[in-house]
Amino acid sequence: MSNIAKSVGQRIRNYRTSKGLSQEKLAELSSCHPTYIGQLERGEKNATLESIERIATALNIPLSKLFEKLDGSHDNSDDIPISCYELFLTKPKAEQLRLYNLLL
Repeated sequence: MSNIAKSVGQRIRNYRTSKGLSQEKLAELSSCHPTYIGQLERGEKNATLESIERIATALNIPLSKLFEKLDGSHDNSDDIPISCYELFLTKPKAEQLRLYNLLL
């Protein structure tokens, strides 16, 4: 599967876990099948726009958050600033501030 599918899937997983939701609960909230959620998170399936919109709504995040700083043209695993950005995105504001202050 493409890098963009894997990146979006990882973001879905990060947001889901940061909100304390199981795959089953996210599936219920988004009207998707739990197996589909797992396949998306692993980057095994390309999501439809409608399912991505329902998932973002269920996660209570703007749709744009799943696609920020994402171009799909390269693997971000060796790009430390992008990896840090990905990590920060999934944390609550208070934790983001603590991490930011630690970095400073």
